[in-house]
Amino acid sequence: MDVRLTPEQRQLRAAAARLADDLGPDSVLDLDDVDRIARLEKAVEATGWRTLRSDGASGVEVALVVEEFGRGLVDVPLLGPVLADDLAPGIPSATVVVDGEARDARGLRKGVLVEGDRVLAADIGSRVPGADLTRQSACVTGPAEPIATLTAETATRSRALALVATTADLLGTARGAHALAVAHAKLREQYGRPIGTYQAVAHLLAEGLALIEGSVSVLRHAAWAVDELPGTEALRSARIAKLYCARAARTVCETAIQVHGGIGNTWECLAHVHLRRALASTELFPVRLEEIDRGLS
Repeated sequence: MDVRLTPEQRQLRAAAARLADDLGPDSVLDLDDVDRIARLEKAVEATGWRTLRSDGASGVEVALVVEEFGRGLVDVPLLGPVLADDLAPGIPSATVVVDGEARDARGLRKGVLVEGDRVLAADIGSRVPGADLTRQSACVTGPAEPIATLTAETATRSRALALVATTADLLGTARGAHALAVAHAKLREQYGRPIGTYQAVAHLLAEGLALIEGSVSVLRHAAWAVDELPGTEALRSARIAKLYCARAARTVCETAIQVHGGIGNTWECLAHVHLRRALASTELFPVRLEEIDRGLS
C-alpha cells in the first residue's frame, strides 16, 4: 500500500475543502440560511461528486471528499447519494435507506436499500426529526421495488465502502471540531494570556490531534482496502476503522466543547453541531467490538 496521495487526489481534496470553506456554515444561524444552502446545493450538484463511484472513483477518493465535507459541516447531501450511487448507478436524486429511513435526504426523491441480495428503490417523503442539524432524514413512502441483484462479493464491498464513508465523515467532523477549539484557545484570554498557553488546555488539544492522526492512518488503509483487498478483508479493515474513529471523534468533539468552557454548552456555539454529526455518523452502519477479532484500546 502506498499511503501517498496522487496529484489528482490532492487536487480533489483541495477542491472539496475550498467548497466546504466557502459555502459551509460558519455559525449555527447559517444552518437556516436558505440562500446559502441553495448556492451550496448548486455547487455540489455541479461537481458531480454524488456519482463518484459510478464515475470510477476509488474508496480513497470517496473518503477524501466526504472527510472535507464533514470538516466543513456541509449541510447538503453527499454521503447518502454516494452510497446509493454505489449500489444502484443511474438513479437521479437518490440516497441510501438505513433502518427504514432515507438518510442525508434533503431535497431528494428516491431511496435505495438492500434486502438480502436485492437492491430496491422507493419514494421518500417528509422529513424525520433527528439530532444531526446538518443532514436530514426522511421517511420512506410507498412500496420498494427491486432494481438490481448483488453478488456476495459486491454486497460485502459495498458494506465496506459504507463504513469507510461514515468513518471519513467522523474524521472530518473531528478535524473541524479540533480546529474550532484551537482557534478559540488562541483568542480567549484568562489572566491576561490566551488559554491555549496553559497546559491543562494545551494537553487536551495535543491529545485530540494525536487521535486525529491515528484516525487518518487507520481510515486511509480501510479506504484503500475497499478496492484493493478481497471483500471480507476490506470489510474487516473498515470495521476496525469505524470503531477507532468513532471513539476518537467523540472524544475530540467533547474536548472542543470543554475547551470552549461555558459557551461550549450554548446553542450558538458550533461545537455541539460537530458532536451531533459525529454521534449520527457513529450510529449510521454501527459496528460493535464483537464484530472484529482484535480488541482496541
